[in-house]
Amino acid sequence: MRRSWIVNTLKRQDTEIQNELYAKFFHGLSNPTRFRIVEILLDGEKTVSDLVYMLSVTQGQVSNHLACLKWCGYVSSRQDGKYVIYRITDERVRVIMQLAKEMVSDNAAHISQCTRM
Repeated sequence: MRRSWIVNTLKRQDTEIQNELYAKFFHGLSNPTRFRIVEILLDGEKTVSDLVYMLSVTQGQVSNHLACLKWCGYVSSRQDGKYVIYRITDERVRVIMQLAKEMVSDNAAHISQCTRM
């Protein structure tokens, strides 16, 4: 009896840890600027300078958002001379973005009026 309680407790803790990881992963897209960066990078590789110009935000802000996106696995980078080039890490990001856009399109009225987030 005691052993099964311990096993069930450990399974619940594992599930809670997994749920927290999923939430953090999606949090990577929860900021409008990060979302836009991912959209832009889906069209091809860009430097921080390119993104600063396209987004009209500071270099520090772009770099901070890129660090978050990189940490969560959305983007990766490579060095090209003095430039760091950013790109989408995994093509599945394109699928995530497309599904998000479809779901938002289907539920836009409700989402826009949500007061719980």
